[in-house]
Amino acid sequence: MLLFNRLLILTIFFPAWLSAQVRITGKVTDTKKRPLAGVNIAIKDSYDGAVTQADGSFSFSPSTTGELTLFAILNGYQSLEMKINTATNEPLNIVMKSAANSLKVVTIAAGSFEASDDKKNTVLKPLDIVTTAGAGADIVNAIKTLPGTQQTNDREGLFVRGGTGYETQTVIDGMLVRNPFYSGLPDMPGRGRFSPFLFKGTTFSSGGYSAQYGQGLSSALILESNDLPTRSSSSVGVSVIGVSGGLETLAKDKKTSYGVEADYTNLAPYFNVFKPKQTVNLGPEIIGTSANFRHKTSKTGMLKFYGYANWSNMGFSYNSLEYPGNTESYQVRNNNIYTNLTYKESLGNDWKLFAGASFSTNKDRIKTDTLPKFPLESNIGIGSDLTQMKVMLTKGLGLFSALRFGGEYQYAAERSSFNQYNLNYADNYTAAFAETDVFFTHSLVGRFGGRAEYSSVLGKMNFAPRAYLGYRTGVHSQVSVAYGDYYQKPEPQYIRYDRSMDYMKATHYIATYQVMSNDYTFRTELYYKKYKNLVKTVPDYSNNGDGYAQGFELFWRDRRSIKGLDYWVSYSYLDTKRNYLNYPYQVQPDFAANHTASLVTKYMITKLSTNVGLTYSFASGRPYYNPNQPLDKFMTDRTITYNSVGASISYLTSIRKAFTVIVFQVTNVLNSKQVFGYRYSSDGTRRSEITPNTPRFIYLGMFMNFGTDRRQDVINNL
Repeated sequence: MLLFNRLLILTIFFPAWLSAQVRITGKVTDTKKRPLAGVNIAIKDSYDGAVTQADGSFSFSPSTTGELTLFAILNGYQSLEMKINTATNEPLNIVMKSAANSLKVVTIAAGSFEASDDKKNTVLKPLDIVTTAGAGADIVNAIKTLPGTQQTNDREGLFVRGGTGYETQTVIDGMLVRNPFYSGLPDMPGRGRFSPFLFKGTTFSSGGYSAQYGQGLSSALILESNDLPTRSSSSVGVSVIGVSGGLETLAKDKKTSYGVEADYTNLAPYFNVFKPKQTVNLGPEIIGTSANFRHKTSKTGMLKFYGYANWSNMGFSYNSLEYPGNTESYQVRNNNIYTNLTYKESLGNDWKLFAGASFSTNKDRIKTDTLPKFPLESNIGIGSDLTQMKVMLTKGLGLFSALRFGGEYQYAAERSSFNQYNLNYADNYTAAFAETDVFFTHSLVGRFGGRAEYSSVLGKMNFAPRAYLGYRTGVHSQVSVAYGDYYQKPEPQYIRYDRSMDYMKATHYIATYQVMSNDYTFRTELYYKKYKNLVKTVPDYSNNGDGYAQGFELFWRDRRSIKGLDYWVSYSYLDTKRNYLNYPYQVQPDFAANHTASLVTKYMITKLSTNVGLTYSFASGRPYYNPNQPLDKFMTDRTITYNSVGASISYLTSIRKAFTVIVFQVTNVLNSKQVFGYRYSSDGTRRSEITPNTPRFIYLGMFMNFGTDRRQDVINNL
């Protein structure tokens, strides 16, 4: 819901005005003074740039002037970053050094998509996440345009390759995030809590991820926060749903920074104009605050703190399916706090230390009224606290090889109350892990490791081996395979009732082929995932469930064929069945579609200082439970196909020395009907469609960014 806050950082990524009379020119050579063709020259965090010609020369007109940061990137050479000033108007002589650790060296790629500006071998960058139309600058919504994900917009979470949202874990700076989404309501999922530009790197692993991380059967979303900013700044924003403000201060010695942010969202005025399907009876409103602190302790050391607090209230009334002519109510009040403190340092002799600690608390107060005329009110409280500590040592072994090992401890307190009844428990979770990356040659790499875990509430231990091999088949191409076991505790609502349960288990097998250059990416992946010990609730609580997921995926991105146009296409085929919860046998679950696809396009109109984006998403019909069908037809009915087109227009200008962006976004532009399933009355005679509460959302906002130097309109927050 905090769309305006997510979009605030768009202010730093579009040109402020057109300066056609200024040109940046120069020539790129290697260390032997030989010209380099095909080098990508670009102004950092913008769409301005050019590609060098056969003689190494380049020339382009920037849309901003003054002091800028210029990038030079070419596969096989070290990326170059340099400060330039357009006022000098002198040709640039750029010398690039050969890099053994470029794409000439095979990389760890199976099951993993990276969004980072620090690495060349990434599929997306943080800017790509923010500017994806229809995603609302939400990390998870943007990730849903990648292969392997499901368009589950009726429930919160990231559903990957036949896994539930609970099977995907979110990690910030190596530390687990217990509640990464705002608390939602039935059939109305909560958004992710984080802006993508809080992070300099985002890795989406759809399977086969590192032994550093555990307790996720299917997937891991791994986020690495920003380091020091390049300068101080402040910002304010106003939109149709709320207001926001922020301050980032860099100390004079440029070794310390701190930042604070606050935002307030209130959807009630919007819903007074654009009526939702259900009637608002509480809020919806959210108050959010966050703070960060960064301190460079040495040339190689960094201390980071990041924390946030959110308070939200929302509730709706809806027509009763069980008692026609009456209404029912559901309200939730949520308080959430998350803190994260990490320290990194090089110890010498190729040793590196990572240490982290984190604490989070979350509380939901839920009030339901099943029949207001004859109140059957229920008060439900759900709370959780998580304390974490983690230490990891890394030893470089030469030729890019490395050994990592460490340990992790978590103390989780789970609380639940229903009227006067309470069901609480605590768990002491410990883990140890070790893995090594072995570069046999520049073309062949292996990763081998394992993770051991113990949970006091389950009273059981597990060991999860993991292995990876990658082979470079060409300058830009490689193949890789991965295998791994992954364990996860059952969800707290099941452990509360049965402490004798076991870990759930998934075994991953993955094969990947990818071709990646500066201007295009092609990737295809085959996978098979075997589930064991899934939770069953019928006839009793047990771990007698099982299942599988298999399929193939395609991804293509093109940044060069049409000037100014950047697009990607993804497609996933999924064959999955599981026997879990109250399912009588293995069937395709109600959150899984066999076919999903996305087309994301972005076009920069430099002369108008405007970026236009369109995103189309498709998913085939999903199964749903029809109580009127016989048992042998369980979950055989299908919803209609899912279709959605999102559009965005962003225009940048300057108002009183403040760099200002005006954002207009529309979800489901064509107002396509979207049905995620059906709910039936207890006697099966009545049903209602599960559809979006607001089929189309229209958003308009203006955000202003203030800096100490007007010429530096591009601020590097990465």
